[in-house]
Amino acid sequence: MNVREMIPWGRSERQAPARYSDSEQNPFLSLHREMNRLFDDVVRSFDAPFPGIAPSGGWPKVEISDDDRELRISAEVPGLEEKDIELLFDDGMLTLRGEKTSGNDDKKRQFSERYYGRFERRIAIPYEIAEDQVKATFRNGVLDITLPKTERAQSRSRRIAINSKN
Repeated sequence: MNVREMIPWGRSERQAPARYSDSEQNPFLSLHREMNRLFDDVVRSFDAPFPGIAPSGGWPKVEISDDDRELRISAEVPGLEEKDIELLFDDGMLTLRGEKTSGNDDKKRQFSERYYGRFERRIAIPYEIAEDQVKATFRNGVLDITLPKTERAQSRSRRIAINSKN
């Protein structure tokens, strides 16, 4: 078989074959692409590992660990100090907010990937928390928050034995 027969257009023709160029003008194919894009965006939000947190949900990035007695949240806030951060816990919602300012306001930037400005991150807490025992520490640009569960919340979680059919 000759390889040239497999090429859908000749050397002298500069345009793409009809089956390729028609797909851009076909309204049904463009609608199909847009619907796929829409469903991908919606389905991505269902992969959240923890209630109230969407993947790549924003800044600051957080890490959550959960055990029987407490919930721990670590937030990376590089370039900030304790005075720049406000931490609130109200009605089952932990709110982390603040502002990151640039120290180089007098220089004109050519390019920057750094984040500046106000931020707010809200995390839904699915447990009853002993609010008077909540602790937060800040060290080396990492904010660690410890949220102890109430006795009632601790008693609700229990280990379930898994039995094999053998």
